[in-house]
Amino acid sequence: GGHSYGAFMVANLLSHSNLFAAGIARSGAYNRTLTPFGFQSEERSYWEAPEVYYTMSPFMHAEKMKTPLLLIHGEADNNSGTYPLQSERYFNALKGLGAPARLVMLPKESHGYRAKESILHMLWEQDQWLEKHVKNKTEPDETGSR
Repeated sequence: GGHSYGAFMVANLLSHSNLFAAGIARSGAYNRTLTPFGFQSEERSYWEAPEVYYTMSPFMHAEKMKTPLLLIHGEADNNSGTYPLQSERYFNALKGLGAPARLVMLPKESHGYRAKESILHMLWEQDQWLEKHVKNKTEPDETGSR
């Protein structure tokens, strides 16, 4: 699992590999075209390097996601690269394509979660996700169903 850039890394890794039983991504940026004037060490704009923005966007590779992914995001995230829209749209794409995903929005939380209730809720969600998809993972049958 990962938070912020770590969440992006989780989603990107899971979109391009089948090495992991499940993933957890918190408050990430999944569509780099929504940050068109650069990100991390990429200083070129979207218009200068559209292929980089496309390649570095897990959203653009949502059809490849087969690994269960838990997305958690603060509803009031005001970090310019990780507005809640990032998780909402990515989740909608994943679900629309049949990927196993869950989205949890934490009320009144920004990029870093502070309320005791939110932290406990996040930990509970993560525990439940790992119990289901890692500890008690069932193998898919010949149709791919679990």
